[in-house]
Amino acid sequence: MTWTFSTSLDDFRAQAGAFLAARPAENTVLLTIVHRLAEAGLDVFGEPPVFGWWRAEEGGPVGGAFLQTPPFDPRLSCMPEAAAAELALGLAAAGPGFTTVTGVGGAADTVRAFAAAWTAATGTEQSVRVEERLYRLGELTDPPRPPAGRHRLAAPADRELAIRWYEEFGAEAKVELPNVPRTVDERIAAGSLHLWEDEGGPVALAASSPVLVGMSRIGPVYTPTDHRGRGYGSAVTAAASAYVLTLGAEEVLLYTDLANPTSNSIYQQIGYLPVEDCLITDFRAQ
Repeated sequence: MTWTFSTSLDDFRAQAGAFLAARPAENTVLLTIVHRLAEAGLDVFGEPPVFGWWRAEEGGPVGGAFLQTPPFDPRLSCMPEAAAAELALGLAAAGPGFTTVTGVGGAADTVRAFAAAWTAATGTEQSVRVEERLYRLGELTDPPRPPAGRHRLAAPADRELAIRWYEEFGAEAKVELPNVPRTVDERIAAGSLHLWEDEGGPVALAASSPVLVGMSRIGPVYTPTDHRGRGYGSAVTAAASAYVLTLGAEEVLLYTDLANPTSNSIYQQIGYLPVEDCLITDFRAQ
């Protein structure tokens, strides 16, 4: 089994692009990160990224991939658990001169295999930061109790509100959202930031990713605390989902925090079905 490491986005796309595209749901995060790097530049998340791809045998097809955009954690594609363990050992051997690893994200079993090998090789401890579930849209249905109001795309005048809601979402969900002002600006310009408006103003937000190899992902979805319990989150998610379907999406995806039973329930009520469970795990010195 062989991992190849690289700092070249072009090489990564040439070697691993077809593998990622073959399973767009499970590889949704890597696909959207690669697209953003290609569109906005290698510094869009901060430091230059690093990449890797795995083959079970030399000359064989790619069967796994990862990327990291420091200072953020590596993200793993779908891959055999043995490949994840081998990746951890390879990154540990490469050391901080190649990249610094303080956590990892991906499918639950894959992350567990990586984390077990990493902690054994480095003497660190692991802790789960977030447990997530990936959902795929089946048949989109209206929320069971549709709220008042309407869907609209965010405009430049909504910028400051959207930035504040992104930051509140990140703090509440315990996820790192890189360069929020730039992200909000790009999504407003692209027409991929959705608002639910009621009583004369926005009450909930959802973003959608570009349609890539037939896939689009909804998220983040955020309703401020004083507007919760009225169905706005369901409504803006359903509206954003319907919107990307009109753009040609064949698979519409989203992640939920398993610690939040409300979100896991409301998304299933509008047609989302579970795909797999995922983890974000942190490492720290003992």
